[in-house]
Amino acid sequence: MATASAISLGNNFVFANTHKPSSLSPQLGFLNSQLSGLRISTQTSLKVPTPIVSSPFQPIVAKRVCPLTGKKANKANLVSFSNHKTKKLQFVNLQYKRIWWEAGKRFVKLRLSTKALKTIEKNGLDAVAKKVGIDLNKK
Repeated sequence: MATASAISLGNNFVFANTHKPSSLSPQLGFLNSQLSGLRISTQTSLKVPTPIVSSPFQPIVAKRVCPLTGKKANKANLVSFSNHKTKKLQFVNLQYKRIWWEAGKRFVKLRLSTKALKTIEKNGLDAVAKKVGIDLNKK
């Protein structure tokens, strides 16, 4: 024996059908909307997420950050004539350079900003690396 009860939600009435408690079926019941005629289930189903398998051959992308100065991309607006603003990134001017390292008696290949290159020319590679805390023996 099923009973129906009406719930008022503004101008809409929602009817809830409930089964008798002695029924053996594990269904929770359904809510029917008079206006749309759709059946909305109150039963939730648990879905197990599928694992994402990544490819073992991922490309290695270098960060766009200077290791000596810490400079990175700046967020800016591109402003058109009609004053329409569009987001854009202003990247750092990074260059791959082989720099002679006197203490190690060899070349060191670094990706530096042009500002860091000027600082190295002025102060020397050892002084700049020591100030920042970079060990040139690893590279």
